[in-house]
Amino acid sequence: MSPKLKTKGLLATAAVLVLTLLTQIGGVILILSFALARLRKGGVGAFGFLALFVGLYTIGSGLSYAVAPLFGRVPLPCLDDGSSRLRMQSPLYCALNRQYVSPKLQEAATALSQRMDQAFPGTTTLALDANFPFFDGFPLFPHLSHSDGRKLDVAFFYQDADGRFLDQATRSPIGYFAFEEPLPGSPLPCGNRQDLLTLRWDLAFLQPLWRPVPLEQGRTREALRWLSDEGRGFGVAKIFVEPHLAQRLGVEADSIRFQGCRAARHDDHIHMQVGK
Repeated sequence: MSPKLKTKGLLATAAVLVLTLLTQIGGVILILSFALARLRKGGVGAFGFLALFVGLYTIGSGLSYAVAPLFGRVPLPCLDDGSSRLRMQSPLYCALNRQYVSPKLQEAATALSQRMDQAFPGTTTLALDANFPFFDGFPLFPHLSHSDGRKLDVAFFYQDADGRFLDQATRSPIGYFAFEEPLPGSPLPCGNRQDLLTLRWDLAFLQPLWRPVPLEQGRTREALRWLSDEGRGFGVAKIFVEPHLAQRLGVEADSIRFQGCRAARHDDHIHMQVGK
């Protein structure tokens, strides 16, 4: 095999792997696109191949939407259609097929959004990463546990500098990686650790890029309180948030836990999960 063909093969393999990790179905769609493109004499060209892939991926995502219930997964709302106070934070999550949850988790998340709108009228609850549509045990990169339809990340709530609530707003474009830094004297369970293999990224170089909007503590506190109290009736078994943030918000419960020092930081979102 020539070096050029070998390089193309490695790049194609890498692309299949990355698309599989990011979308679950993307790698299979890319392989199918390569196969169909070869059937056309003379090839399809770069633009034609891209159009072929996008078209097949769109069809695949539509089929995933229809077939996911057979695997015990249902999609969360991608857009604000006026029927719910719960929606995905960005259409990107839906484009990547990361909006699927078990029916039990869907019910719990919807109930949370209804409570937030009841306590604070006009409040939209934004969902972040959920799960892929198919197969328990398939990892949702870079998460360690979003693999069975029972886990969902929920965005924090924010306000402007004058204290006015900003509905459907997050500090970062995807709702992640805009960390709430610990206050002096806060508990820091990972303060002295230097793990080589860890997903606990501080991403200090990104922090100056995010919107300088403060946490809206009243709504964020109520979300944690409801999840750890009434949420139990909807099967909510665990909530992950950084200890310093739970302390700052004054919420304490057995179900509010620390995710560990090798997992991603949880002072940029709330992780909720339901039992089996």
